[in-house]
Formats: sequence, structure tokens, C-alpha cells
Amino acid sequence: MSSTIKNQRDILNKLGIEALNPMQKEAKRVIHSSSEVVLLSPTGTGKTLAFLLPLISELDATLQVVQALILVPSRELAIQIEQVTREMGAGYKANAIYGGRAIAKDKIDLFTPPAILIGTPGRIADHLRRKTFSTEKISTLVLDEFDKSLEVGFESEMEEIISTVPAIRKKILTSATHKLEMPYFMGLRNPTYLNYLMEGNNQLKIKTITSPTKDKRKTLADALYHLGDKSGIVFCNFKESIQEVSAFLSDKNIKHACFFGGMEQKDRERALIKFRNGTHQLLLATDLAARGIDIPELNFIIHYHLPLRGQEFTHRNGRTARVDKDGTAYIIHWEKETLPDFIQETEIEKLQKTLPPKNSKWETLLISGGRKDKISKGDIAGLFFKQGKLKREHLGTIEIKQDCAFAAVEASQIKPLIQLIDNSKLKRKKIRLKVI
Repeated sequence: MSSTIKNQRDILNKLGIEALNPMQKEAKRVIHSSSEVVLLSPTGTGKTLAFLLPLISELDATLQVVQALILVPSRELAIQIEQVTREMGAGYKANAIYGGRAIAKDKIDLFTPPAILIGTPGRIADHLRRKTFSTEKISTLVLDEFDKSLEVGFESEMEEIISTVPAIRKKILTSATHKLEMPYFMGLRNPTYLNYLMEGNNQLKIKTITSPTKDKRKTLADALYHLGDKSGIVFCNFKESIQEVSAFLSDKNIKHACFFGGMEQKDRERALIKFRNGTHQLLLATDLAARGIDIPELNFIIHYHLPLRGQEFTHRNGRTARVDKDGTAYIIHWEKETLPDFIQETEIEKLQKTLPPKNSKWETLLISGGRKDKISKGDIAGLFFKQGKLKREHLGTIEIKQDCAFAAVEASQIKPLIQLIDNSKLKRKKIRLKVI
């Protein structure tokens, strides 16, 4: 058995993945053999792993410099790729830097340069101007969701970055979109295209829910009652709409998280953590959540507002019915509205009168210790089971961050658990617990 196969198997075991999907297998092969690759594949199909596996296998373990640069359009995507890279356990340092994060934190991370640097174009360009890290050994450049980076206005920063990174030998671009133009500043000569866009959303159903009034909030609540205890995203076009809908749902005692661009970064991260671990099964979001964030498989998405373009409609729908799973996209449609041309015939969903969805059994605990304290998921689970007397079925997902961690714990067990282990020592650090 070759060391490459062995290492890949180790990585997949650590990630809890049995085998690569066809897109990932072909991407791995083509990225190894080609200097320019454009990978087109729907949201949720595993593009991150598809480019990370060949990227990591070509790193030089003897170098203590940045060797691969990954540019992304959002903070959430930067954090997600950093987390996946670390969970792969390949032995290479990876760091994410992005706007809204203290420059001082970046400098601490970059003092010992990571082999893989992930960041938003604005923050990366800022550090290049400051000469915070060397670009001489950066041989691989990834533009993940590159069309989104262009769409949100990062064109000049990306052009600046590419002009100051002299030794690039491999260029990888990814997108979940069909119609796009290759950025001229990438200087692509003869890229290999891998187009898996037709593979996605085969199981997607699109249905309309008729609202008798222009104000759709009551119809939305009725739809959520009808859908019951399932996980999904409600998409709105504006943060003000999210705030109005959120207040309405709170009055109805329907638990949810909110996610939009105007929120503090910490609040956005925690909203996603609580959505991932099941504390909240419902997320109210703008198109910021349509792609580029790490969230679980969803049963449904709801278009409270329809987007202006078919492209955004497709990206939103890509959050459900991933790969071989079923899923439904619902359109809440005021009866006097005309549906846009990008929506074909849809089935009408008749709502059944039911009780409100049950609130989740999980709550989320913030633990004041993380990766920098050498604390692992196993350490936290061990403390909760042994000293906290928690049963395994009462502990859900654990996420480790640099300076803290989060754990989903059954709500009925929170109070006794905190009483037993708050202020306890874990890896020589006294930790505090609080519900968020």
C-alpha cells in the first residue's frame, strides 16, 4: 500500500468519511496532473476536501513558510476551511485571517508561518502590503467560490495579490455557478474544467405556499407549524426583514437563529454553531447563507422573499437535496404576486393545521478553553462523563476553537453539569461554563 493511499485513508477516517465521491476522486487526480483547474460543483458536494487533499499532498514538510494561499469571499468560509484542514490531521499548520478580526491575532498566527493560509482578499492584501509573511514559496493558489469574491467587490484586491505572488505553479478556481467569466488577472492559459453542476439537486422538489396577504409572517408561522420538527433555512432579502420576522416568530415561541451581514462576527459564528449542533433547527438568513458556510443537511429551505436573479435562487436551493438526499424548497407567494421567469411550474403545498414545532432538546455550552490550551473534543467529553456524570446520550456535538469550545448538552442536564464541573481544571487550565 502506498503512503499516499494510507495517508488519505487516515484523513478520511478522521473526518468520518467512508470514501470520496466521484467529483472528489476526479478533482484529486486532475489537480495533481494539471497546473490550471476550474472545479464547478454544487454547494454541499465537498469541494473543500476535493482541493485540500491534492494540495496537502504536494506540500513540503521541511519548509516553515506559506506554501498554499486560499482566497475566499467570506469569513465563514475561511473559518470552515481552516477547521476542515485541522480536522484532517495531516500535520501542517493552517490559519484563517479575515476582516473583522484583530490584526494583532493575525500577527500572532503568522509569526510562525502556516503552510496553508486562508483568507478574505481584503485582509490578505493588507498583510501583503505590511509584508507580514513571505510570498516566495507560495506555489499553489486557490480561489474558492471565486465568482462570489468578484460579486462582492474583491476584484482589485485579488488582482493585487496575484501580482505580488511570484512563484505560483498551480491555480485552482472553484464555483457553484454555471455562467461565469474567468477573471482576466488569473492569466489562465488552458485550464482543465471539471463540471459537476448537473449532478446536484436531482432530488429537489419546489413547492409554493400561498399567502392571502402581502405580509407573509403569519403564513410563514403556519408553514413552520406544518413542517414540524425539521431543520431548514428561511431566506429573506434584507436584514430589516429578518429582524421583523424574528420578532414575530419569537412571539410565537418558535426558536431560531439569525444570520446576516450586519451582525457581529462572534454572533454570526455562534448562530451557525447552534444551528449545526441542533440547539436551533431554524435559521433566518440573507443570501450570505446560500453558500460558503458549513451547515448540516437540511430538510427544507423557504424563500420568504424571492431573490432577484435565478442564480441566487439556485444557490439557496442547493442548501437542501444535497447529493442523494431529498429536500424541498418552498416559495411563500402572495396570491397577487407574479412569479419570476426563472421559476417554472411548481406544486402548491396545502398547509395542515398543527401544533407549533417542538423546541430542541439541546442547549449550547461555551467552555473557556480551546485549541491553544491543548484541549481536544475527547478531553471535554471525558470531563463531562467522568466528573460531570453525564451520560453519552446527553452529549451532542462538540466544536473546538482556538481559545474556546462549544458543546451541545441536553437542556435537562445543563444545571447539574455546570454545578459539578464549572471552575474545574482541564489540561492545567481552569475552565468556566456558560449557556449561550
